[in-house]
Amino acid sequence: MKSPQFDYVRPNSLAQALAILAERGDEAKVIAGGQSLIPTMNMRLAAPSILVDLNHVPELTGIELRGKWLRIGALTRHAEMARSPLIARHAPLLASAAPHIAHAAIRNRGTFGGSLATADPASEWPACCLTLGARIHLASCSGSRVVPAEEFFKGVYQTALEPHELITYVEVPAAAQDMRYGFDELVRRRGDYAIVGLAAQARVGARGALKLFRPNDQRLHEVRLGFFGVAETPVLARRAAAALEGRPLTSEAIQDAQAALAEDFQPLGDLYTSAEAKAHMARVLLGRVLTAMSGGHSA
Repeated sequence: MKSPQFDYVRPNSLAQALAILAERGDEAKVIAGGQSLIPTMNMRLAAPSILVDLNHVPELTGIELRGKWLRIGALTRHAEMARSPLIARHAPLLASAAPHIAHAAIRNRGTFGGSLATADPASEWPACCLTLGARIHLASCSGSRVVPAEEFFKGVYQTALEPHELITYVEVPAAAQDMRYGFDELVRRRGDYAIVGLAAQARVGARGALKLFRPNDQRLHEVRLGFFGVAETPVLARRAAAALEGRPLTSEAIQDAQAALAEDFQPLGDLYTSAEAKAHMARVLLGRVLTAMSGGHSA
């Protein structure tokens, strides 16, 4: 099938793009990578009367370090994320996740902001942003606002974006030396959406002045475990994280976290995988990621 007819406009500034969205209302859809929108249009699941092409809006591009935050433009391609030295140094969790996203052709076109705005519950970037405590910056003709990642994802393909708003950029905390990260996912075939996935981070060792007296301390603090593919949105496994807090990553601590996971969520089954199978996979994946992190390597 092919999409219905539509108008097309290519703004050259953020102000122009926002003005068009305000004028055309619900008739308009924005396009950047088009990896989700075009297939839905071809299947007649979406029928906008006008497409607003954001690819020539310079305010939506770029990756830069600003103080303790790494700023990532909404138009940043998945492939750019994978090869960026700034991402590798200051956001290693994102660097670990990037190669898992779909296939090379999609990574070359798909955008960071587009993935967040689509909010597919089985996609990698939303879970990473949730785990990292990202700040998502939105803009409209009425002004701008910042939404924490924990408040942004509302449901399957549903976010806190208001009509006529755009994601302009995302800020993630720059990685500190005592932070450790892990990422992995279970898929049927390389490039498929995840059956179950996990993005993890933790601070390792004593904090503050205690570092002087405990230089070899390997206890975990500020543990965050962001699962995806198990619910309508990415989910922080808070009980499992609490089971690890203040403990080194021993096999006993990992087993306790796996046991606590059952209190965090009951996965939603789908056409291919039952809820029980996903629950088992989540426990296995948690063990894999934490074991990899215990050696100081990303999963």
